[in-house]
Amino acid sequence: GVLKEITPKLLKDRFAAFRERGLTDGITMSQVLEEGCYDVAIESYLLGANFSKFGYFGETEETVKERCKLEEKHLVDTMFNFLLYWGKISDLDMYNEGLYHNCGQYVDGWWKEGFNKGKQRYKLRLH
Repeated sequence: GVLKEITPKLLKDRFAAFRERGLTDGITMSQVLEEGCYDVAIESYLLGANFSKFGYFGETEETVKERCKLEEKHLVDTMFNFLLYWGKISDLDMYNEGLYHNCGQYVDGWWKEGFNKGKQRYKLRLH
């Protein structure tokens, strides 16, 4: 399936890029935290892939995203809360807005990748 596209190296590299944005500087990193973010990445990717059929059948990416906005928000919230809890952030106010936005971008990037890969798979399968 579409999951074959996600390698451990890709997960690690994307997470490293997420961290390099500087918004996780006050977060105590750990294996648990990193693996939790990998889980969110995979769930986001699968969400995009699962909804890609609507894109294949002519809906715009924005319209499709609207269909699953609650699921996507849940993933962003999950990642954000996970980082706050496991990252042992002492000054929560300092991070909330920027970190939440960054989590949204992380989820969105994985969603788009799953969506595009899913659409490609529909094309290959149905033609």
